[in-house]
Amino acid sequence: MPPQLGKILVLLGLSLVLLGAFLWLGGGRLLGWFGHLPGDIRVERPGFRFYAPIVSMLLVSLLLSALLWLWRRWGG
Repeated sequence: MPPQLGKILVLLGLSLVLLGAFLWLGGGRLLGWFGHLPGDIRVERPGFRFYAPIVSMLLVSLLLSALLWLWRRWGG
């Protein structure tokens, strides 16, 4: 196992903790639009709820792809 993997996992864990703390302490209000975009499917009926955040996940995929592309181009 490469020694860089441990550093990457620690940084990823710290990032998740910081993101969780941000959302828990009220930062989620800034992202209230996320998950309610046009194209996100929501069906609610008595005793049944279905939610498919299609456009929101496409947006996340696009953002992560752009970040990884930038990282590969300039950092890695």
